[in-house]
Order: sequence, then structure tokens, then C-alpha cells
Amino acid sequence: MFLVELLVVLSCILIGARIGGIGLGVMGGVGLAILSFGFGMQPTHPPIDVLLMIMAVVAAAATMQAAGGLDFLIKIATNILRKNPRHITFVAPLVTYAFTMMAGTGHVAYSVLPVIAEVSRKSGIRPARPLGMAVIASQFAIVASPIAAAVVACVAFLEPQGITLTDVLSVTIPSTFIGLALACVIVNKLGKELKDDPEYQRRLQDPDFRREMEADLAVEDIDVTPAAKKSVGLFLFGALAVVVMGAFPTLRPAFDGEPMGMAHTIEIVMLSVGALIILTCKPDGNAISQGSVFHAGMRAIVAIFGIAWLGDTLVAGHLDMVKDAVSGLVEVAPWTFAFALFALSVMVNSQGATTAVLVPVAISLGLPTSMIIATFVAVNGYFFVPNYGPIIASIDFDRTGTTRIGKYIFNHSFMLPGLLSMGFSIACGLLITQVL
Repeated sequence: MFLVELLVVLSCILIGARIGGIGLGVMGGVGLAILSFGFGMQPTHPPIDVLLMIMAVVAAAATMQAAGGLDFLIKIATNILRKNPRHITFVAPLVTYAFTMMAGTGHVAYSVLPVIAEVSRKSGIRPARPLGMAVIASQFAIVASPIAAAVVACVAFLEPQGITLTDVLSVTIPSTFIGLALACVIVNKLGKELKDDPEYQRRLQDPDFRREMEADLAVEDIDVTPAAKKSVGLFLFGALAVVVMGAFPTLRPAFDGEPMGMAHTIEIVMLSVGALIILTCKPDGNAISQGSVFHAGMRAIVAIFGIAWLGDTLVAGHLDMVKDAVSGLVEVAPWTFAFALFALSVMVNSQGATTAVLVPVAISLGLPTSMIIATFVAVNGYFFVPNYGPIIASIDFDRTGTTRIGKYIFNHSFMLPGLLSMGFSIACGLLITQVL
């Protein structure tokens, strides 16, 4: 019976991922209907704290975007890239990593990708190198961001085990940073130089294409207002406050001798930040709910609501059997949890949903928290299938043709940068958790 129910869950995940948008979440509801009404399984409680924390963070980030804060970050990133053309394979991922980590969203990558493509081409550097690493860095930085949905969810699940936000970030930030840096060294040598690339040379035979390459690409000038700068300052202050209060529980109010939980702390701080941005920066109220950050955040909430609830219900209904089946593997090779994270993230295209489904499973199986944190970066597996938005955008922005999807689909320009970064980051994470 378990295999049939597992097939139902996997089918709902695959269909939901194919639908896109909120499809993953609503298909989770379909799966729950089948398991509860059809198989008589009792649904567990949905991850309410996780959903509310993400909602609060999204509200604050969306108000910052409406106030022009995200545009301000993009302008800073563009200036940094243009000032360091020769080292763009290293600078581009550093920029997308830093801004994704601060904003809690990879949306900043979309706006700097055309700049990366043009700066690298004009510097004679194969654009596939910096574009590939920049996209991967914008993904990996999610697990290093204190306000990203995946990190918020992970901390919520691990807090009862005595793990704080600082404990998670003290591993994910250095491990991903070092892993990406090591990958950059190798990727910087991948492929032929641009002047020797046969596809680029073939395109240059077209006079119209050559004239297009010789012309400067017009990059929209972003008008930054004082309100935009203020919104970024307030948002980063909120993110820093969350990190500090996570590291020092005594800064939180105590009730019955216990400090207020991080779930409530994050919710209160980020909702307050959103309110301060609205009161002091006065963004358009309609723009808040119409921005890309709000839409992406709400999609993540619906996805986590449905699919995490579905996965938790399945595991809870067969917990003893699942424990018996995998306990031996967990004891002998606990690092194999990374493969489970990677595989599910490839299917669902969501770090937050992957975290919400599998981290509770790992905890129930008795997996050491250090191993969960060390392998956490594996939730970034959706470079594997080249259907992720920034991947498609990078291919479109690279007019030289060096960034592409190969004949066999999986031999695309992001596979090696992604696998190298993943391998190095997990190895560094495992090493760091042994030292700390």
C-alpha cells in the first residue's frame, strides 16, 4: 500500500511542477484528498509557522521592491560589473550571490544578466563562463540568506533541536562561498576562448550580426530615489536584527522563563519592517502586491502549503516502516541525504518546498542536525534540468551563442558549474560541521 501512496505523492509533485505557478501547491491538495478520502490516512498539521514566516518576509521584501529598493540594488550591481570586466567570471557570481543573500530572492539576477553577457563579450571572455556561475551563485545564495524561504523553513524545523539561525548560516555562508569560488577557478578555463569559438565565428560572418556586436547594448538607466535607498536600509536592518536575535536569545522577550521563539520573532520584525517602509518611503500600495517578489513569494507559500503537507502526511502514516527501511543507510552514510534533497529540488523547482518536505523527514529519522545543515545546499538542484527562468534568460541574453542547451539537453552550459559548486559546497559544509 505504501508504494501506491508514494506513487500518488510523486505523481502530484511531477504534475504540479509541470503546471507551474501555484500548481505544485494545489496538486498537493489533490494528493491529500486521495490519501485521506481514498486511503483513509489522517492528515497531519500543515506547517503554519513556516508559512507565516515566509509571508512576513515576502511582505517586507515586496514593499522594498515597490519603493524602488530592488532597482537600487540592481544599479549597484551593474556598476560593480562594469568596473571589473577582466575578472567578470569571478565578480559576476560574487555580485549575484551578495544581492540574493541580502534580498532573499534571486530576482536580482534577471536584471544583471544582460550586463554580464555584454561586459564579458566586449572583454573577449566567453560569456558562458560568468553567466553560468552567476546563475548558479544566485541559486546557492538562497541557503545563505537569513530571510530566504528555504532558510526560514529550515530554522523553524530545527529550532526544537536547539539549532539557531546563526548555527545554520555559520555553515551555509562559508561553505557556499568557498564552493562557488573553487568552481569559478575551474569554470574560468572551460570551453574555447571567445575568439576561437566556432559558433561565434560563424555568426560573425553575418554582416548584420557583426554590426549588432559592434554596437553598444543600451542598458536602461535606473533612477534611484532617496526613498529607494531608505527602503534598502530598513530591510537590511530588519534582516540583521533577525540574525542578531537568533544568535543572542537574551535579546528576545522571555515568557515563562523561555525566550520568544524565532518564528514569532521573524514574523514580528519583518512585518514591522514592511510597515516602516510603507510609512516612511510611501510606495504605491498597488505596486506592492503587483511586483515580482510578491508574486514569487505567494507562489512559494501555496507550494509549501500543499506539497509539504502532503509529504508530511505520507511519512507520518508510515513513519515506523520508513525509519526501518532507511535507518541503516542513515547510520552508515548520512551524507546521502544530499541526494534526496537534490532529487526532490529537481522535481519541484523550489528550495522552500524541498526543505519543507524533507527536513522534517530527516529529523524524524534521527539524522544528525549537523548533517542536515551541511547538506542543506543540495536543495539547489534545479539547474539540472534547463527549465529554470534565469537559465533560459541567460541563453537569450548571450548573443554569441556560447551559453546554450546541448543536443542531449543535459549537456547544457550550467551543468558543470552547478555540479562543481554543489560538490565543493557540500564537502566544505561537511568539513565545517566537523570543526564547529
